[in-house]
Amino acid sequence: MGTPTEPGIVATGMAFGERHDVPATAADYVPDPETVTALGYDAYHRAAPGVTATDLAARAAREALENADVTVADLDLIVVGNSDVPDYLGWDPSAAVARSLGAHGTPTVLFTQACAAWSPALDHAAGAMALSPGVDTVLVVLVNVVSEAHSNRMDFNGCVASDGAVAAVVRRGHPRLRRLSSAQFTNPEYADLFRIEYGGAAVPLPPPGRGLRDVSPMASVYRHFGRDPERFQAFMKEITGRLADVVDEALARAGRDRSELTRLIHLNDNQQTFRAVADAVGLPLARTNAELARSLGHMGAADQLVCLWRHIEAGELALGDLVALTGVASPGMHWFCTIVEV
Repeated sequence: MGTPTEPGIVATGMAFGERHDVPATAADYVPDPETVTALGYDAYHRAAPGVTATDLAARAAREALENADVTVADLDLIVVGNSDVPDYLGWDPSAAVARSLGAHGTPTVLFTQACAAWSPALDHAAGAMALSPGVDTVLVVLVNVVSEAHSNRMDFNGCVASDGAVAAVVRRGHPRLRRLSSAQFTNPEYADLFRIEYGGAAVPLPPPGRGLRDVSPMASVYRHFGRDPERFQAFMKEITGRLADVVDEALARAGRDRSELTRLIHLNDNQQTFRAVADAVGLPLARTNAELARSLGHMGAADQLVCLWRHIEAGELALGDLVALTGVASPGMHWFCTIVEV
């Protein structure tokens, strides 16, 4: 049963980059496009030149406010999750989004845990409501715009990265799309996996003759495991095994179990990973967001809420259904699960 502080999602808004076909453009990103098309993606979205993450985030936020019949003045808190390189250094995207919305004086918070930022962002909204009686309405905005100067959207982590944003108006005690619980696990042994070597404070510039993207994150992963196939396979099994663990932990915290799950919504990963995730959690592949992932691409921290709303719009989720939102953030490395009751 819900408590008075338990938040529910009133409405969402979305903003995507321009849609592009994966098979038609893979050769623009990699020398062997077959390796990309084998991942199972049909399309991805790419922000037009000059369109920033802040632009997409603000566009999604305005749509969410309109859909919820809420004004900026009604907001008690704005929480932003930005899963890629920010527009600028020494700069707070959450404040920039608030400025775009005209939310002067409204507190803002920023989460940057890569593609897992959605989960702590929702947790923070719930925690603010639990701790502060005056916090009743929170805007949660999640955005991903790939910095192609820093990484290759088709050759980074086994996904085809995509540009998009989703915003959700979350209200205390709202009876629909209630956030029931969450769980997470971090294995710090993998803190350096997938890191971008150049452009940060440790190594601001690449060596002469090299570019920001001249180090392959996947090559770094293989080196971490000593190019040992057995160690790498054990790592892949750990990814799905730990995911099943956080699902069970989050369900237990909500007083539920796997038998009650209607659907699992994972990050928009490749199709092979989706099959492994479905097997690990014990759900048919058809009860995941695998098909949506094909046409959307991996929108970083926006994946889970985008797909949740798409499944609702398609009539694939009904009142009372239990959904596990899951993700793995390769920088870290972190596993997350949030349980939502439709």
